[in-house]
Amino acid sequence: MISEAETLKKLRKACLALPDAEETVSFGHPTFRVRGGKIFAVLETYRGELGICVNAGKLMQGVFLDDPRFFRTPYIGGHGWVTLRVYAARLNWKEIGELVKESHLLAVSKPSKKQALAAQEARKARH
Repeated sequence: MISEAETLKKLRKACLALPDAEETVSFGHPTFRVRGGKIFAVLETYRGELGICVNAGKLMQGVFLDDPRFFRTPYIGGHGWVTLRVYAARLNWKEIGELVKESHLLAVSKPSKKQALAAQEARKARH
């Protein structure tokens, strides 16, 4: 069985290989985000179960939830997030790499509220 430390090491490698990715700690959990922006992956323990949380998008979320290795991420599941149970089955790091990459793309393509407000203010200032 893979340890939490080894899981984090491998997740870190997959996440930090992506453009403008950085690691922070949020609510006590290792969190990966696009530099200065949105979160795209989290390693957390929920109700005693270690999981890797990613944004699958609202349209794809159901596909993942049909797989017993996944559950809807608490609190942010309504936004398309799913959690992969680390100990449900042997981890496929190629699959995890793809999940992280897709989540990263969602984070990059959708501006944060702060970024959207800044863009809105900039447009107002030009007119």
